[in-house]
Formats: sequence, structure tokens, C-alpha cells
Amino acid sequence: MIRTVGFIGLGHMGTPMVSRLVDAGVTVRAYDVSPEAREAFAAAVPGAAVVGSAAETADGAEAVLLCLPNSAIVESVVAELDPAEDSARVIVDMSSSEPLRTRALAASLADTGRVLVDAPVSGGVSGARAGTLAVMVGGPDDVVAGLEPLLAVMGRPRHVGPVGAGHALKALNNLMSAAHLVASSEAVLVGEEFGLDPAVMLEVVNGSSGRSGSTENKWPNHILPGTYGAGFGIGLLVKDIHIALDLAASTSVPTRHAAATVALWDEALAELGPTADHTEIARWLRDQGDVANR
Repeated sequence: MIRTVGFIGLGHMGTPMVSRLVDAGVTVRAYDVSPEAREAFAAAVPGAAVVGSAAETADGAEAVLLCLPNSAIVESVVAELDPAEDSARVIVDMSSSEPLRTRALAASLADTGRVLVDAPVSGGVSGARAGTLAVMVGGPDDVVAGLEPLLAVMGRPRHVGPVGAGHALKALNNLMSAAHLVASSEAVLVGEEFGLDPAVMLEVVNGSSGRSGSTENKWPNHILPGTYGAGFGIGLLVKDIHIALDLAASTSVPTRHAAATVALWDEALAELGPTADHTEIARWLRDQGDVANR
């Protein structure tokens, strides 16, 4: 297994992912552009070395892992990584990036003798802490095979196709997740208005055909208690579902339902702001009903 890595992006997901790597005996050189994030990370994961630049993460590393907000930031960070002989030759983008931009970046890196693998994750902060993330991997067979033991420390890696395939699947997964959350929230709110107990509804639905990650996790753990703390902001979710909609536009598949879902989330984003937890869509939908009934 790979034993020395660089890791860039020490946010809600990156920090517990690095913690898993350190606990598995991996040497990690970690960096985040935010001094506050670096300080919080150092306190949370004392076994990792915090370095002063993105470039330093690659020194002596076998691979550099990225956990960043979007393709533009990924591209700017990769530009800082020196393709010197003693630097990492494999770059793993675990962000939710745009598939076509990922392919273009992979081609430019290949010109310098480096390989880009995309390996976005799903499962939230709780999955990152538990090491149960779904890891969707795109890239060359031999490189992916070499990375799988490392990625398995953080979750369940699955090679889904060539470079860009992981990012495509992640965007489509989040589109489905966004649609599930809206549909289940509307249904639970309707049931509640009718007089049903939401907790009883969820118990029954989770043994029936209407169950989803929203009814099994988000509603009982974050919405019913009123904590709204799943750890994934609306701004990031909306970014991902727009990636999925753009991907759909490049095909001949009609996506009317997806377009309606994205439009609704756009509206919620405008009112709630990008840092609101995505589970707050349920509260926002309830508020919409209250306004309509005034």
C-alpha cells in the first residue's frame, strides 16, 4: 500500500479522511490555504505534518490527494504542484469536479509525466469518520489498482471507468440525492399536515418502497431533531447538481424532472445562502407552505 501522501483540503470531509489515513500508518503531508483550517486540523490530527504550501505536500510523496470545492480550485492547486522527479507522479482528485474539465486536466498532466485519477466520495462527514465512504474511481486500470488499498482506508472504492467517470457518477448521485430529499420532505410535510406522526411515517416508509438515504438518514438524524447538521452546504450541493444537469445536456436524454429539481434548489439557495446545511431544504419547504397559507 502507498505509505506517504500529500493531502490538500482540510475541511469537514478532508480532516476525518486524513485522520483515517494516519490511523492506518500512512505518512501525510497536509495543507489548506486557510490558516484557520490548518490550525484546527493540527489540533484534530496531531499525527499528520502540516506544511506551508500546496507544493510541499508533493515532496517525497507517492500521491497527492485533493479534497477541494470545485474544478477551478483544483486546477489552480494542481498548477502549484512541481512536476519534479522527487514529487508525486499521481494526483487523486477526491473533489466533486466537472467531468470534462477533469479529462482536460488529465491530458495536460500526462504531458508532464503525471497521472490524474478522480475519486470523489459520498457518505458525508459521518462516513468520512467511519471510513465507509463510497469512493467512485476513474482512471487507468493499473494506477487505480495501486491506489485501491489506500482508498479502502477511507471507504469502499469502486473503479467505475476511465478518468472523469468518477466525477460524472458523483454528480449524478448527488442529483438523485437532491431529488430524493425534496420528494421525501414534501411527502412527510404533507403527511404531517394531514395529522400523521413524521417519526411513524419514516419508520413505515423505511420498510417500504419509498425509502431512500433521505428517509433513512437525513430526516431521522438531522431534520426531525431540528439540528440540520449533515455537514454538506447547499452551495456545494447546487454546484454538483448543476454539473449533472450540464452533463445531461451533452446527451440526448430528456431530464425534465432533474431540471425542475435543480430549479427548486436554486430558489432555496438564493434564500438560505450557500453555507446553510442542505437538510434545511425541509425547513424551507415548510416555511413555503406557511407563507402560502397566510
